[in-house]
Amino acid sequence: MICEMCGKDVPQTRTVIVEGTRLNVCPGCAKFGEDYRSPSAGGAPVSQTVIDQRLERRERRMKSKDIYAGTASVELIEDYGGAIREAREARGMDLEQFAASIQEKKGLLAKVEANNQIPDDKLIKKIEKALDIKLMETVQSGTTVGGSRSDKMTLANFIKRE
Repeated sequence: MICEMCGKDVPQTRTVIVEGTRLNVCPGCAKFGEDYRSPSAGGAPVSQTVIDQRLERRERRMKSKDIYAGTASVELIEDYGGAIREAREARGMDLEQFAASIQEKKGLLAKVEANNQIPDDKLIKKIEKALDIKLMETVQSGTTVGGSRSDKMTLANFIKRE
């Protein structure tokens, strides 16, 4: 008999399932598959379980995935200018003294306190250290606040009603 996998001529072959295909193979190649149980031997045939497993994997693969679910990012707090101003005034410093203490320009800090300019990461760290405050917060992305199904865009949003 000839092994259907490697082509060797062997005295005896075994029937196994290799990746969903029933093959007659030599004892050396039999390790690559599972023993075949005929449908008349009772229970579901091995090939049927392989098909079921593949269908389950396909279903999992075809489901849409939210790649942003569970991810967190660090972002600047909403009223960063007000927080900086309050902390600076609590320490009894005016804008000029504070600018000198962290070696930054007074005009830049005035714009940051007025929420007109977003500070870069280096400046944020300087301000946090000097005033002992937190300007960055961890935000969970992929979550919506107060959202419901009716908030989603539909075709009705694009149709003019008269």
